[in-house]
Amino acid sequence: MENTTEKPILYRVDDRGVAFVTLNKPAKHNAFDDHMIGLLTDAFKRAGEDDQVRAVVLEAKGKSFSAGADLSWMQRMAGYSHAENEKDAMALATMLQTLYTLPKTTIARVQGAAFGGAVGLVACCDIAIGSKLSKFCLSEVKIGLIPATISPYVIEAMGQRICRRYFQTAEVFSAQRARRLGLLSESVTEEELDITIDQLIEQIVKNGPNAVAQAKRLVREVAYQPITSKLMQQTSKMIADIRVSDEGQEGLHAFLEKRPAKWQES
Repeated sequence: MENTTEKPILYRVDDRGVAFVTLNKPAKHNAFDDHMIGLLTDAFKRAGEDDQVRAVVLEAKGKSFSAGADLSWMQRMAGYSHAENEKDAMALATMLQTLYTLPKTTIARVQGAAFGGAVGLVACCDIAIGSKLSKFCLSEVKIGLIPATISPYVIEAMGQRICRRYFQTAEVFSAQRARRLGLLSESVTEEELDITIDQLIEQIVKNGPNAVAQAKRLVREVAYQPITSKLMQQTSKMIADIRVSDEGQEGLHAFLEKRPAKWQES
């Protein structure tokens, strides 16, 4: 049997086509460093490129989802030049963007602490299910830094006014508040975490794989756009493209013939 205890990131795909990307440094509360960031980027790319993968669950071993940046990494960063700091931050930004644009449904499974950059991971996912006991903190200003690379995703999830507060105060806030602010999709008991995620996955795998990917893209491209003739033409083209696609044709005919579509047969 493969020894996974020393691997900081675990990756597996189950028989439903669900990829599990697991933070695996529980002794350090899954604090991440540049090495883990590279591994996460690779894992997200792997899931995105695998046609058998229908959804991705980002999870963590141990008591905490992630405490944010690893102390030893921060000690190294303290001695970096400006150019080295920018390169280092760009690697994190690339990982976050890879997760955010991954063409599969992404679900964050959050327990315990999610601090600093970990809030960015949660915000990048399409859906985030958190334990009622989980805690969140945008802690960067406590040590004289700012949540720069995660900010586009956290601001999108929580809104500008809310982020103006929590970016500046570094308050710890509860799962209940995270749910109200939009960071979490649902807040459930620890025992209900996996049940809730399984129910979501059951719904996702019933749907056309390409349609799911295009629906995710649709939100990203249409959000906050004025309703102009250009946008109307863009969205009309998008629905026309998918209607004439193989998957769209299969879905339409299956519906009209009152039979399961091919992706529902397994």
